[in-house]
Amino acid sequence: MTPIRVLIADDHALVRAGIRALVERIDAVVVVGEAGKGSEALDLVRQLSPDLILLDITMPDGNGFEVLDQVTKLYPEIRVIVLTVHEAGEYAIRAVREGAAGYLPKSAASTELEEAIRTVVSGKRYISPETAQNTIIEQGRGATKRDLLATLSPRQREVLRLIAEGRTTKQIAQELEISVKTVETHRAQLMERLGIHDVAGLVRYAIIVGLIEVE
Repeated sequence: MTPIRVLIADDHALVRAGIRALVERIDAVVVVGEAGKGSEALDLVRQLSPDLILLDITMPDGNGFEVLDQVTKLYPEIRVIVLTVHEAGEYAIRAVREGAAGYLPKSAASTELEEAIRTVVSGKRYISPETAQNTIIEQGRGATKRDLLATLSPRQREVLRLIAEGRTTKQIAQELEISVKTVETHRAQLMERLGIHDVAGLVRYAIIVGLIEVE
């Protein structure tokens, strides 16, 4: 089995060492790099092309949300788990809205870290249960259609709008100046996040939430 390649981004060396030790105990998961700054994390993303980033929110020279924004826009195939001391619901909501595939407090058990990694790499979302209890981001529980729209990144909403307007995958790629594969990745993530399984469903959803106007 191809190992899951992980990049750890946290500004505390001892914390990185602890996370590395936990991650390296997980079968078929390897740590390919560590970063202590936001800018360094983005450099390593470009150099190493990891499958997954374990990302702290509070870092110098480009905080976690800035890193998350860039990774979501430029490397949508890379999954990001925000691993942080911040357990407040508003941080989790913002993280998911801006493209994180997972949100986990540093107080979580090592078994939960493994569960989160396996879950997001399989293409699903993982929110720590203790965090989800206080937010609307636990998928399928109390989230309205507009609530789910708020969890999409700006690029995902853009792709959704273009799909709803009838653009082909190739046309969307040309208009946004991204690859066809990246468009397909965005579409798959949209379907997973919104619980919709076909393009017609995405179009109906975009109309319902007012993302496009119907003449």
